[in-house]
Amino acid sequence: MRVNKTKQLVLASLLAAIVCIATMVTKFPSPPPLKGYINLGDCVVLLSGWLSGPVWGFLAAGIGSALADLILGYTVYIPATFLIKGLMAVVAFYIARRGTWSFRILSALLAELVMVAGYYLFDAFLYGFATSAINVPGSLMQGFAGFVTGLILMRFLEKGNWKR
Repeated sequence: MRVNKTKQLVLASLLAAIVCIATMVTKFPSPPPLKGYINLGDCVVLLSGWLSGPVWGFLAAGIGSALADLILGYTVYIPATFLIKGLMAVVAFYIARRGTWSFRILSALLAELVMVAGYYLFDAFLYGFATSAINVPGSLMQGFAGFVTGLILMRFLEKGNWKR
């Protein structure tokens, strides 16, 4: 069954809004001199890929996360966030589409590694590799939280037959 474009747009818009809210509500600043923050928006970034596919998931995850950066004043991170979070959704989609929970778990793990590596490289560009390494433990914690909560939320959605 093919979902029409209006439904795809509505779902992606809803997911972008939820990504933005989840990111903003759970904001914990990174240690100085970095100017980023740790959040729980990754669980919805993963859901965006799993529920919306690669294109709509990329847009929902990227726009929702970048919008949170804009609203919270982290403007230097907007382009990187858009790309990194969008890529996370794409990775989540393509690996999880095999349909088993083993692949869903692998997709979440690899998507979160994209996030850790992406922000490490972006921060290294801004502040240098040594300074960027300061943020890796926080990114790993954020990734772990997104990994666990994303899988839990997806399990609830599947049990609730979300496609109906």
